[in-house]
Amino acid sequence: MRVVIAEDNVLLSAGLELLLGTKGIDVAAVVTDAPGLMAAVDEHRPDAVIADVRLPPSFRDEGIRAALEIRQAHPGLPVLVLSQYVEKVYARELLSDGSGGVGYLLKDRVSRVGAFVDDLRRVADGGTVMDPEVIAQLMAGGTAVDSLTNREREVLALMAQGLGNTEIGKRLFVTDNAVHKHVGNIFAKLGLPPSDGGSRRVLAVLTFLNSRQ
Repeated sequence: MRVVIAEDNVLLSAGLELLLGTKGIDVAAVVTDAPGLMAAVDEHRPDAVIADVRLPPSFRDEGIRAALEIRQAHPGLPVLVLSQYVEKVYARELLSDGSGGVGYLLKDRVSRVGAFVDDLRRVADGGTVMDPEVIAQLMAGGTAVDSLTNREREVLALMAQGLGNTEIGKRLFVTDNAVHKHVGNIFAKLGLPPSDGGSRRVLAVLTFLNSRQ
């Protein structure tokens, strides 16, 4: 896998490059701003992009804007966005095209090396990964999930992190059949159509929750 990194924090970008290199992931380019990111993608045609939400010069939303433009210019290119804080608007925009291959993680998660690399590979494979804290805030304070049981909320949160039924079952110490039943109940209660268990169900649930906040 070849990736391009857009991160203005030199220590973090160097750490990412070193980390990914030890996992057999080639870093084609490291850039510090949005124009550099777009140019690097055009030049190197990476398998995935890792970008900070906030890049120079204003440190507001240059990174996410560049990621969205890249997704338009290169449909389906996997993008994993890193952020210091939970920013719901950016999470919603990243999910808006509904095509998968996207991730939104808090920077603290990068320190969990194994989990971060797994998340990157999942995004590169077309899946969707959302930081647990992002999911918690999307689910808090709204009415969309009021009808769900506590167990169904747990399943929903793990689905949103990109986990499949078997992985969810292991986390919650329940059988695959039990998870399948919970997933069916979730979709029924939220009025969502059945799904194939892949990234589409994650996108559908997140889009539904986000639209109700």
